[in-house]
This record gives sequence, C-alpha cells and structure tokens, in this order.
Amino acid sequence: MAEFYANCNVTNGVVTSVVNGKRLQFDDKELGEILGVLTVGFGVYVREDKTMLETERLLQLTQRLSQQPGLKTPRSVKKWEMTPCHRLLFWFIIKNIIPRGQGCNLTNAMDQCLTDLLDRGEQINLLTIMISHISRIANMAREHDLGYGVLLTSVFEHFRISLQKKVGVQVTDEISNSTLISCGFKIAKGETAGSEQGPQTPFTSIPGSSSSGTSLNTLLQDQNQLKDEISEVKAALVEEKALNAKHHKDLLSAITALTAQLPSPPS
Repeated sequence: MAEFYANCNVTNGVVTSVVNGKRLQFDDKELGEILGVLTVGFGVYVREDKTMLETERLLQLTQRLSQQPGLKTPRSVKKWEMTPCHRLLFWFIIKNIIPRGQGCNLTNAMDQCLTDLLDRGEQINLLTIMISHISRIANMAREHDLGYGVLLTSVFEHFRISLQKKVGVQVTDEISNSTLISCGFKIAKGETAGSEQGPQTPFTSIPGSSSSGTSLNTLLQDQNQLKDEISEVKAALVEEKALNAKHHKDLLSAITALTAQLPSPPS
C-alpha cells in the first residue's frame, strides 16, 4: 500500500503506479471491471473544487444537515448537529467511500453531498470518487491514512502483483451497538408485538430521554465540543502571542527612533 501511494500518479482519471517492480494502470471503467462495480452515478469530487456545486445547492445541504433552515451561507456541519440517520451515513462515508482518520466530527462539502445522496437513495459512482480520493492521498503534503486497502488488494491481484505481507479480510459487524449509540441512537429492549422470536433490540433515534444511551451520546457530544473549544482557544493564544510579539517589536522600533532623535550629551 505504501509503495503504491508513493509511486502513484493520477492524470485525467487514469491511475498509474509501480508495486514490487510491476507497473499497473487503470481508469474508473477498468477498476469497475476488476471490482465488479458499475461505473454509474454521481462522481463529482467536490472536496477541492466547490464550484462544481452551485452556492445555492451547498447552502441547501448545510441547512438540511445542520437542521438550521435559517442559515444564510454554506459552512461545515458538526457531527452532533445532524440527525442520527445522517450521522450514521456520514460515519459510513468516512470509513468506506472517502476514508480518512482526521476530521471525523466535521462534515465538509464532499461529506454533505454524499450524505444527502445516500439519504435520498441516489446512485454514487464509487469508482470515480475513489480515483479522485486516491489522487488526493498520493499528493497531500501532510500525512493521510492510506485508504482502500481491501479494494486495492483485488487490484494488485488482478495485475498479478505478489503480496508478501497479505492480511486476510476479517468479516465482522462493522456497525456495532457502540457505533449506533455514538451516532445518536438508543437501544430499546423489549418484545415486538406478535413476534415469535422473543426479545429484540430495535434501535431508535434518541428523543431526549434520560436513558443510558442518551447519557453516553451526550458525553460523546460534550467531548467533541470540548475538543473544538480547546482548538479554538489554542488558535486564539497563538494569535495573541503573534500580536504581542508585533507590539513588542513596534515598541522597540519607536524607542529606537526616539533615542536617535535625542541630542548627544555634551563632551
């Protein structure tokens, strides 16, 4: 994976790289054939170029996902502003569609667009978005998680690239109880009327009760909010330090200028 991204280049939607001395090249159509996925649906990568979506559309997304119809300008939406369903869709997006390890509590324009499309049941062109995101990962100046490990393994195998440290895929429940609770759902235990299967544990959105699920969700929200507040305080301190340094420099310059204007003492 590291070698693939280190040697990766994306030009006009075509990915080229070298892994274990073998050159590989593919576009979205060939990638679709390898993975068995259709190359159809929304494939605009709006993370870098937000002009791909009109300002009015971006504003509609922000208003809907933040549950604030009165907003006047598009902005990032915090995770805890969204409904539980939208939080879960956002979680799925940053784990699978545009995987990343940073910014997991703040939705940008790309996240908002994909969340809205999934919520409305619109087709997403995973292949085109995947190639665009691969290009971003390969060309970022700062560190970024290396995404699509499982999918790229199929690509390597297609090009007959031997993998020395291949790790088998573990089939697990990706969306667990803790995932649902952190997204704002609660577990309501009890029997369903007319059911012969015994007790069930359906998930419902938290309406504001004082259940343990609500308490955990509130703690998670408070923790995330506290992190944001700490970041804001740190940014303010850095700015204040810079201003103080500038004022100190200006004061020294003024003192130096006044000193230069003083008459020389008599000999």
